Amino acid sequence: MSTPFETRTPIRVRYAETDAMGVAHHANYPVWFEVGRSDLMRDLGLPYAEVEARGYYLMLSGLNVEYRRAARYDEELTLVTRVGAVRSRTMTFTYELRHEGTLLATGETRHIATDKTYRPARLPEDVMALLGAGG
Repeated sequence: MSTPFETRTPIRVRYAETDAMGVAHHANYPVWFEVGRSDLMRDLGLPYAEVEARGYYLMLSGLNVEYRRAARYDEELTLVTRVGAVRSRTMTFTYELRHEGTLLATGETRHIATDKTYRPARLPEDVMALLGAGG
């Protein structure tokens, strides 16, 4: 179940994402965060493709992952993605990755809005409102 500012994405750990011990490699977590962020934007009615069609990129400016417990092959995980802080040119998304209620990892990505020439750009008011800054 999702709210406008929180999305839950199921993630099943694939064999190719694990090491010889069946543990998910740490490099997969940011990829999973991207899946959750894309789902959240879609749920808000603002898919990334539309943002780009309007002339903006949401470039990654920072990434943090805190690993707590291992995710393992074939486990079904739940990734909770939320909109964090939103400002005129920047935004933050937060993440919680769980398996059967147990917290495996938390994370945060920070993004800066740019135009197509990669210059920082102010987000349109309707985009800021959808992300939670306008109301």
